[in-house]
Amino acid sequence: MFNEETRFCLALNEIKDLGPVLVKRLFKKFNSAKKIFSSSIEELAEVEGIGIERAKRIKEFNNWNEIDRTMKLCEKREIKIYPFNAAQYPGLLKEIYDPPVVLFCKGEIKPEDHLGLAIVGSRNLSEYGRRVTDRLASELASFGITIVSGLARGIDSVAHRAALSQGGRTIAVLGSGVLYIYPSENKTLAEKIIQNGAILSEFYPEEGPKKENFPKRNRIISGISIGTVVTEAAINSGALITASLALEQGREVFAVPGNITSKNSEGTNYLIQKGAKVVTKIEDILEELSHFIPLLKKKSETETVALDDDEKTVFNILEEPLTADEVVLKTGIKITKVLEILLKLEIKRLIIKAEGKFMRRI
Repeated sequence: MFNEETRFCLALNEIKDLGPVLVKRLFKKFNSAKKIFSSSIEELAEVEGIGIERAKRIKEFNNWNEIDRTMKLCEKREIKIYPFNAAQYPGLLKEIYDPPVVLFCKGEIKPEDHLGLAIVGSRNLSEYGRRVTDRLASELASFGITIVSGLARGIDSVAHRAALSQGGRTIAVLGSGVLYIYPSENKTLAEKIIQNGAILSEFYPEEGPKKENFPKRNRIISGISIGTVVTEAAINSGALITASLALEQGREVFAVPGNITSKNSEGTNYLIQKGAKVVTKIEDILEELSHFIPLLKKKSETETVALDDDEKTVFNILEEPLTADEVVLKTGIKITKVLEILLKLEIKRLIIKAEGKFMRRI
């Protein structure tokens, strides 16, 4: 199932003090992990940052039993291993300063996933954050954009579910191994993602979540994506770390404005102050992405939802939350007809229902 190059890449990943930055430099000179191992100490030492001691550690590596154990586990549990130089390895991720040496994958990375969009935010989301995230992720997925996030509670989970609800693709990047789903409540969601996208990690499959893993995984979330959307986040949140990494990587950063009295909006409002693109509707994102994916702009300009006169009347008054009875009073339309219209608008994903009231999606 796995070739020799995969085996050598896993070995590089095991060598002390040989991190992603130095491995990327080695690949730039030698093109393959196999050639790295077959080169002389002197040739290896010539690479910036390697030196004689690190070169010796590469040549003296002998923990092949552990490498073979990992490969057998992955084969048994249907885990793909994508070495840095594999065709399936996301092209955008290769461009960052410190790309993972290997990626472990449950599911499948497809060519269209190489232009994904990250949506991240607070674990302790508000109803506003939930609605905004659901709307944006759903609409982006309907345009064929792969939604990337971190499978965390809150905004991440909403983004993944919204993409799946549209039959879209989504990628979850973990701060644990792909066999250790965290939080555990998202195991069912993870299985759905595997069927319609991929779960990725640079950590070994059985590794549990560690505090220091999450900032590391954030660079993959932003690095695998053409841009990052922060829908709701506190000022000291991991989502802002992801946005900062996206900027460092030369990627687009988008932020949804929020209530200035809400702690959950301090992070997004701060990003906007610092120059992030303001998002109030999906077109704000699509006009930036059309530079990368030209067909998106054409689709966004031509795709509209058809409404009859009664549907337009009801839709237009739902700028504030209203019950069905309140809609009847404001429009004069019979209750049976109002209920029918509200159902149609929900199916068309133009309105949402919460606590018995209906409202236009933000």
